Amino acid sequence: MSGLRDETEQLLLLGETRPDRPMPGAFRILTWNVQHAAEKRSRTQAAWLAQREDADVLVLTEVGHGPGGLALAQALREHGYRVMEPVCAGDKYLTILACRLDEMVQVDVGMTVMPHRAPAARIATGRQAVVVVGLYVPSRGGPGEQRNVAKRAVQDAFAARLPKLIADSGDTPLVVAGDLNVLEPGHQPHHDVFGVWEYDFYRAFAAAGLVDAFRALHPEAVEHSWFGRAGNGYRFDHGFVSAEHADSIRTCTYLQEPRLAGLSDHAAMLLTLDFAAV
Repeated sequence: MSGLRDETEQLLLLGETRPDRPMPGAFRILTWNVQHAAEKRSRTQAAWLAQREDADVLVLTEVGHGPGGLALAQALREHGYRVMEPVCAGDKYLTILACRLDEMVQVDVGMTVMPHRAPAARIATGRQAVVVVGLYVPSRGGPGEQRNVAKRAVQDAFAARLPKLIADSGDTPLVVAGDLNVLEPGHQPHHDVFGVWEYDFYRAFAAAGLVDAFRALHPEAVEHSWFGRAGNGYRFDHGFVSAEHADSIRTCTYLQEPRLAGLSDHAAMLLTLDFAAV
């Protein structure tokens, strides 16, 4: 990417698709890999998020541990969001949760491996609450003997916590959203580089009692949230909902506009849960 477009031009372009607010009782959760943006781009990202009337709950992954991440969190606060920034040590990236609803209270996931990549909160508006877990799994790679070590460690640790997360949530809906750096089995196109252990991580969500929200609504659709240099697409960004609350899933769509405008190399994913009619 060779520089950003003028910020005003970007927001005008992206604002053309800004939707109306849905019915009361809906939770609008937007997850987006922000590509460790520097300060200027972080502020533009926050402005784009704030002007979307459907972005009440944010799960932002690959937030840089440094000036860019600090600028993003501060800009979100200035736009009226409550922001949860986990303590990050020994890593370049973290996950941020933010909301502009009535309540956001931290929840302990119990992760002992890179917990700053998996923050959680109980988020409430009116009588309805949802437990939201943001997750950013390390990408593949690493030098020599360290290749894929961090990715395996985070996947194994989080998969082990999933059953307790479900149990602890009780009757409260649970959502896990973020850049999992994993593909579903049968992903189109197929990418040979991914191993059985990575597909098993995707399967762990269903085994624990969560539903892939996008697949629940779009069983056959081919959609991607990131594209490689050769133009091949990958659906890395996901939203999972506790199976007993799957009837509340109303929309789950990928927003390509911020990727095409150069705000990040990832599309955003928007998940809407509506409990008013459930």
